[in-house]
Amino acid sequence: MTQDLNLSGAVLIAMPGMGDDRFDRSVVLICAHSDDGAMGLIVNKPAEELAFSDLLEQLDIDGADEGRDIRVHLGGPVERGRGFVLHSGDYDSPGSMTIEGGFGVTATLDVLQALADGGGPARAILALGYSGWGPGQLEEELARNDWLMLPQAEADLIFAEDAGGKWVSHLRALGVDPLVLSPAGGRA
Repeated sequence: MTQDLNLSGAVLIAMPGMGDDRFDRSVVLICAHSDDGAMGLIVNKPAEELAFSDLLEQLDIDGADEGRDIRVHLGGPVERGRGFVLHSGDYDSPGSMTIEGGFGVTATLDVLQALADGGGPARAILALGYSGWGPGQLEEELARNDWLMLPQAEADLIFAEDAGGKWVSHLRALGVDPLVLSPAGGRA
């Protein structure tokens, strides 16, 4: 089923009325996709109650005065206690996974220490949890019109400061006016 379709680096944009409140107006960067399923990170749902500095303190990571402060997001409903740093492709460590389109994701403490010390990737967000799909599940959701898909992520949209505007900006990148979207899909 997915042999000819690799969605790594694609962006899913939740359609209105998809039926799952956890993904309402979500923008998801697909990090991995294979016959075994898919894994992605929501990039537009900030974790308002948690700052990066709070997380570093919880993990006993000391930073330098010039340490960086990155945004913390809710990456999805699976394993919310696990953190993933989604970053630009200029950072690589033994624990990094490359994502199509010049992105990477790292789930090891070394990237957090690098950021706390003022280094690390040029662009980054921290996602708590991830979005996961079993074999064929994502393809079924796409066929049901639960998601629109932007075939290749754009870094300026993924790392934009305005998390609340990412859903609209990704729709516009597809040439879709959010005001004309209907929760009902159809086939001709």
